[in-house]
Amino acid sequence: MTGVFITFEGIEGAGKSTQIQNAYEILSVKNPDNVILTREPGGTEAGEAIRNIMLYATRHKIDGITELFLLFAGRCQHIRDVIRPALSADKIVLCDRFTDATFAYQGGGRGVDIRLISQLQDMVQGELRPDLTFLLDTPVEVGLERIKGRKEPDRFEAETVKFFKRVRNAYLDLAGRFPERVRVINAAQGIEEVKGEIHAVLLSRGLC
Repeated sequence: MTGVFITFEGIEGAGKSTQIQNAYEILSVKNPDNVILTREPGGTEAGEAIRNIMLYATRHKIDGITELFLLFAGRCQHIRDVIRPALSADKIVLCDRFTDATFAYQGGGRGVDIRLISQLQDMVQGELRPDLTFLLDTPVEVGLERIKGRKEPDRFEAETVKFFKRVRNAYLDLAGRFPERVRVINAAQGIEEVKGEIHAVLLSRGLC
């Protein structure tokens, strides 16, 4: 595969959706047909169905292990149908969340055994890992304040402050373990400042 795989990570309210769209527009200037924008859970018909279960199935409690297998089921399809074909066609793939989110949310947040997540990662992804990850980091209280205006919180947005602090700590641990891949961006800044930092990283990689 000769393409470039870039992921965006962060807790709720970190601004991922805004910044991945900004990155898409920046990278599309050279060749709009060369950039793919996708997300997890989601990215395929099966993945979007799983996303709906993950975020909005609130009538019954979903166990952390159940979440884990649902995520990797969707990821398997996503990799096969979208990510690998795009990378093989020398495209840039921008993905809103990937396996780092599983380590952070299911591992850090839910307490699922990291070894199990790693085993599934190897089984489903093989050698596939992101080439670059932007971790949009913000204090939990700031992120949760930003999402207060949303009409109906999903299953994750409705979680406790303690849950999100565990998630954030897990993300920062990943950034410490993989500093060559994970670029931590201070997402408590304004939108334009964050956009500028991301743009600078993309420029340094020769991508725009």
